[in-house]
Amino acid sequence: MADKIEREYIIPLRREWMKVPYYERAKKATKAIKEFLARHMKVYDRDLNKIKIDRYLNEEIWHRGIRNPPAKIKVKAVKENDIVRVELSEMHEKLKFKKAREEKSKEKSTEAAKTKEEEHKHEEKKEEGEEKKEEVEEEKKAATVEAMQQIEKETARKSKHHTGGKTKEPKHQFRQALKK
Repeated sequence: MADKIEREYIIPLRREWMKVPYYERAKKATKAIKEFLARHMKVYDRDLNKIKIDRYLNEEIWHRGIRNPPAKIKVKAVKENDIVRVELSEMHEKLKFKKAREEKSKEKSTEAAKTKEEEHKHEEKKEEGEEKKEEVEEEKKAATVEAMQQIEKETARKSKHHTGGKTKEPKHQFRQALKK
Protein backbone atom coordinates (compact mmCIF):
# COMPACT_ATOMS: atom_id res chain seq x y z
CA MET A 1 0.00 0.00 0.00
CA ALA A 2 2.38 2.67 -1.27
CA ASP A 3 0.73 6.09 -1.21
CA LYS A 4 2.43 8.26 -3.81
CA ILE A 5 1.81 11.99 -3.81
CA GLU A 6 3.39 14.28 -6.42
CA ARG A 7 3.32 18.06 -6.14
CA GLU A 8 5.13 21.06 -7.57
CA TYR A 9 6.03 24.05 -5.45
CA ILE A 10 7.72 27.40 -5.93
CA ILE A 11 9.61 27.84 -2.68
CA PRO A 12 10.55 31.37 -1.55
CA LEU A 13 14.06 31.26 -0.12
CA ARG A 14 15.13 34.91 0.18
CA ARG A 15 13.06 35.51 3.31
CA GLU A 16 14.92 32.68 5.05
CA TRP A 17 18.51 33.16 3.90
CA MET A 18 18.41 36.88 4.63
CA LYS A 19 18.24 36.01 8.35
CA VAL A 20 21.72 34.45 8.46
CA PRO A 21 25.25 35.70 7.67
CA TYR A 22 26.70 35.54 4.15
CA TYR A 23 28.77 32.43 4.83
CA GLU A 24 25.70 30.35 5.83
CA ARG A 25 23.19 31.34 3.15
CA ALA A 26 23.31 28.28 0.89
CA LYS A 27 23.08 25.96 3.90
CA LYS A 28 20.09 27.91 5.19
CA ALA A 29 18.44 27.71 1.75
CA THR A 30 18.63 23.89 1.76
CA LYS A 31 17.28 23.80 5.30
CA ALA A 32 14.47 26.18 4.29
CA ILE A 33 13.50 23.83 1.42
CA LYS A 34 13.34 20.90 3.84
CA GLU A 35 11.28 22.85 6.38
CA PHE A 36 8.87 24.08 3.69
CA LEU A 37 8.33 20.55 2.36
CA ALA A 38 7.97 19.07 5.83
CA ARG A 39 5.13 21.52 6.45
CA HIS A 40 3.41 21.20 3.05
CA MET A 41 3.89 17.47 2.40
CA LYS A 42 2.67 16.62 5.93
CA VAL A 43 5.76 14.82 7.19
CA TYR A 44 5.17 13.23 10.59
CA ASP A 45 6.93 15.14 13.42
CA ARG A 46 8.38 17.47 10.75
CA ASP A 47 11.46 15.23 10.64
CA LEU A 48 13.93 16.79 8.17
CA ASN A 49 15.80 13.48 7.78
CA LYS A 50 12.81 12.10 5.88
CA ILE A 51 13.26 14.68 3.12
CA LYS A 52 15.84 13.78 0.48
CA ILE A 53 17.12 16.53 -1.82
CA ASP A 54 18.17 15.59 -5.34
CA ARG A 55 21.75 16.15 -6.36
CA TYR A 56 20.86 18.54 -9.18
CA LEU A 57 18.67 20.62 -6.86
CA ASN A 58 21.59 20.92 -4.47
CA GLU A 59 23.86 21.96 -7.34
CA GLU A 60 21.34 24.61 -8.37
CA ILE A 61 21.31 26.05 -4.84
CA TRP A 62 25.12 26.10 -4.65
CA HIS A 63 25.55 27.17 -8.31
CA ARG A 64 26.43 30.80 -7.44
CA GLY A 65 28.32 29.94 -4.27
CA ILE A 66 27.54 29.94 -0.57
CA ARG A 67 26.81 33.70 -0.42
CA ASN A 68 24.23 34.00 -3.19
CA PRO A 69 21.64 31.19 -3.41
CA PRO A 70 18.54 31.70 -5.59
CA ALA A 71 15.70 33.83 -4.19
CA LYS A 72 13.06 31.25 -5.14
CA ILE A 73 13.16 27.83 -6.70
CA LYS A 74 10.65 25.57 -8.44
CA VAL A 75 10.72 21.96 -7.23
CA LYS A 76 8.83 18.72 -7.73
CA ALA A 77 8.19 16.71 -4.55
CA VAL A 78 7.21 13.04 -4.49
CA LYS A 79 6.09 11.44 -1.23
CA GLU A 80 6.27 7.65 -1.00
CA ASN A 81 5.35 6.16 2.37
CA ASP A 82 7.09 8.56 4.80
CA ILE A 83 10.01 9.69 2.63
CA VAL A 84 9.78 12.82 0.46
CA ARG A 85 12.11 13.04 -2.54
CA VAL A 86 12.64 16.51 -3.96
CA GLU A 87 14.04 17.27 -7.40
CA LEU A 88 14.46 20.34 -9.52
CA SER A 89 11.48 20.77 -11.84
CA GLU A 90 13.07 23.16 -14.36
CA MET A 91 16.79 22.75 -14.96
CA HIS A 92 18.92 25.28 -16.74
CA GLU A 93 20.90 24.18 -19.82
CA LYS A 94 24.18 23.36 -18.08
CA LEU A 95 22.52 20.97 -15.65
CA LYS A 96 20.50 19.32 -18.44
CA PHE A 97 23.68 18.75 -20.40
CA LYS A 98 25.51 17.44 -17.32
CA LYS A 99 22.68 15.03 -16.46
CA ALA A 100 22.51 13.70 -20.03
CA ARG A 101 26.28 13.21 -20.10
CA GLU A 102 26.24 11.28 -16.79
CA GLU A 103 23.39 9.04 -17.96
CA LYS A 104 25.30 8.32 -21.15
CA SER A 105 28.45 7.45 -19.19
CA LYS A 106 26.41 5.13 -16.93
CA GLU A 107 25.06 3.32 -20.00
CA LYS A 108 28.56 2.95 -21.40
CA SER A 109 29.90 1.66 -18.09
CA THR A 110 27.13 -0.96 -17.86
CA GLU A 111 27.80 -2.02 -21.46
CA ALA A 112 31.53 -2.19 -20.71
CA ALA A 113 30.84 -4.30 -17.63
CA LYS A 114 28.72 -6.70 -19.69
CA THR A 115 31.41 -7.04 -22.35
CA LYS A 116 34.05 -7.60 -19.65
CA GLU A 117 31.91 -10.38 -18.16
CA GLU A 118 31.56 -11.99 -21.59
CA GLU A 119 35.31 -11.72 -22.22
CA HIS A 120 35.97 -13.21 -18.79
CA LYS A 121 33.70 -16.16 -19.61
CA HIS A 122 35.49 -16.68 -22.94
CA GLU A 123 38.86 -16.52 -21.18
CA GLU A 124 37.70 -19.10 -18.65
CA LYS A 125 36.63 -21.40 -21.47
CA LYS A 126 39.99 -20.91 -23.18
CA GLU A 127 41.81 -21.55 -19.91
CA GLU A 128 39.78 -24.73 -19.39
CA GLY A 129 40.70 -25.84 -22.92
CA GLU A 130 44.36 -25.02 -22.28
CA GLU A 131 44.27 -26.90 -18.99
CA LYS A 132 42.83 -29.93 -20.76
CA LYS A 133 45.59 -29.72 -23.37
CA GLU A 134 48.21 -29.47 -20.62
CA GLU A 135 46.72 -32.48 -18.84
CA VAL A 136 46.77 -34.51 -22.08
CA GLU A 137 50.40 -33.52 -22.70
CA GLU A 138 51.36 -34.47 -19.14
CA GLU A 139 49.64 -37.84 -19.55
CA LYS A 140 51.54 -38.44 -22.79
CA LYS A 141 54.84 -37.58 -21.10
CA ALA A 142 54.05 -39.89 -18.18
CA ALA A 143 53.12 -42.70 -20.59
CA THR A 144 56.38 -42.32 -22.54
CA VAL A 145 58.43 -42.32 -19.32
CA GLU A 146 56.70 -45.52 -18.17
CA ALA A 147 57.28 -47.17 -21.55
CA MET A 148 61.00 -46.28 -21.42
CA GLN A 149 61.30 -47.73 -17.91
CA GLN A 150 59.67 -51.00 -19.03
CA ILE A 151 62.04 -51.27 -22.00
CA GLU A 152 65.07 -50.69 -19.73
CA LYS A 153 63.86 -53.39 -17.32
CA GLU A 154 63.46 -55.89 -20.14
CA THR A 155 66.94 -55.18 -21.54
CA ALA A 156 68.45 -55.44 -18.05
CA ARG A 157 66.70 -58.80 -17.50
CA LYS A 158 67.93 -60.18 -20.85
CA SER A 159 71.51 -59.04 -20.31
CA LYS A 160 71.51 -60.55 -16.81
CA HIS A 161 70.74 -64.05 -18.08
CA HIS A 162 72.87 -63.81 -21.16
CA THR A 163 76.20 -65.63 -20.81
CA GLY A 164 79.24 -65.60 -22.97
CA GLY A 165 81.11 -62.81 -24.44
CA LYS A 166 84.44 -61.48 -23.31
CA THR A 167 85.93 -62.26 -19.94
CA LYS A 168 87.21 -59.52 -17.82
CA GLU A 169 90.86 -58.77 -18.26
CA PRO A 170 92.81 -56.40 -16.08
CA LYS A 171 93.69 -53.08 -17.57
CA HIS A 172 97.38 -53.46 -16.72
CA GLN A 173 99.56 -56.42 -15.88
CA PHE A 174 100.47 -57.14 -12.33
CA ARG A 175 104.04 -57.81 -11.29
CA GLN A 176 104.98 -61.42 -11.41
CA ALA A 177 106.08 -61.54 -7.79
CA LEU A 178 102.68 -60.47 -6.58
CA LYS A 179 100.77 -63.02 -8.64
CA LYS A 180 102.02 -65.96 -6.63
